[in-house]
Amino acid sequence: ISIKVKLKKKKSSLRNAPWCGHCKALAPEFAKAAGMLKAEGSSIRLGKVDATEEIELAQEYGVRGYPTIKFFKGGEKESPKEYSAGRQADDMVNWLKKRTGPSVATLNEVTEVESMIADNDVVVVGFFKDAASDGAKIYQRAADAVDEIPFAMTSSDAVFSKFEVSEDSVVLFKKFDEGKNTFDGELTKEKLLAFITANQLPLVIEFTEQTAPKIFGGEIKSHILMFLPKGAADFKDKMTEFKKAAEGFKGRILYIFIDSDLDDNQRILEFFGLKKDECPAIRLITLEEDMTKYRPDSNAITAEGITAFCNQFLDGKLKPHLMSQDIPEDWDKNPVKVLVGKNFEEVAFDPKKNVFVEFYAPWCGHCKQLTPIWEQLAEKYKDSDDTIVAKMDSTANEIDSVKVHSFPTLKFFPAGDERKVIDYNGERTIEGFTRFLESSGKEGGALEGEDDDDIEDLEDPEGSDVEDRHTEL
Repeated sequence: ISIKVKLKKKKSSLRNAPWCGHCKALAPEFAKAAGMLKAEGSSIRLGKVDATEEIELAQEYGVRGYPTIKFFKGGEKESPKEYSAGRQADDMVNWLKKRTGPSVATLNEVTEVESMIADNDVVVVGFFKDAASDGAKIYQRAADAVDEIPFAMTSSDAVFSKFEVSEDSVVLFKKFDEGKNTFDGELTKEKLLAFITANQLPLVIEFTEQTAPKIFGGEIKSHILMFLPKGAADFKDKMTEFKKAAEGFKGRILYIFIDSDLDDNQRILEFFGLKKDECPAIRLITLEEDMTKYRPDSNAITAEGITAFCNQFLDGKLKPHLMSQDIPEDWDKNPVKVLVGKNFEEVAFDPKKNVFVEFYAPWCGHCKQLTPIWEQLAEKYKDSDDTIVAKMDSTANEIDSVKVHSFPTLKFFPAGDERKVIDYNGERTIEGFTRFLESSGKEGGALEGEDDDDIEDLEDPEGSDVEDRHTEL
């Protein structure tokens, strides 16, 4: 049984990637998947749980973001499998079939293989004369490790002949780019998985709600993005250059196109500090624990320039691109001091000052709720000689010494030369903040990186009315 744990609209949020919006299409796709399985006579059942009503059940299974999809098999309730594949009906059905049946389908009729290829965007077929050979066993282990793609194996001479395969081989068939890729080299599980990772997505993939899970849920965590209006007169020319560059980085850097004219993509532009009239533009980001952005020196979109930029990145020769607004003339006029990238180091790490900073986003509902309390706190300490209460818009300013993954994030920079950073994890009240400051960051705080277990990872900012402690990027 696959269960979707769902929260009603007024308390909805979706755990996803740094700039991804709601998967609004999930509900109908989930229902469609259920219908597909029923039509096939499958014993798999899909259900949903309203977590606003079944609070204890949601807590029992560690549900922290919504919607969450978990898979229960064989009546085993203790450790359900977390679903992390795509959010289209086909993705869900393929994943469930892999989890409930053999990971490799044995096909010995030409029509069976042709049908499988026709019915799926990506299919991997193992051609092995002996299904019990060492190579076939390695192929089976690789298939066991991949959830979102169907695998087949054949030993049929007719199938070998139809697809012009003369010896044991693995072929990835796809409905884009080259149409198929044939594995070449020593057959190991690791190399076969790397081959699949490098070829299962298009050379250039357009960012949409449908492709987002494949982009962010994949193994490739280095992404280069081209922001370009799809209606631009030179769109095809620039896409050709971008694709040409992508050919040399398959499996290492994911090439993504973002239509900069779409309203749904404006949050992404904002995340990178871009405006519509600044596109076309190229940016690169690493989606590791500390998200790091890079910007090329030139705005020209050429295969040669993009290739050189990516090689510099892989060689570790690029410096991160950190956004910063200009320092406001009145940044220190009000009780809450205004920090930007250009004055952050000087203020926050002043060895003679204790500085308490709110890292916020203008659109964040939680930040807006905190504003009157934060202003009250600043008013209380406005005449202090050694304590500063400040704020920084983290959608427009970035600093190398502090990484912000959620809003609001509250950090304390105590006086001294040690450059300590203390996370505030206490209650968001004037009393809680006061106790924290009066105890020099001991009551309600933890050194940066500690006690982060209660923070949601990559929760979507839209629908930020959820009563959670953080709204994520």
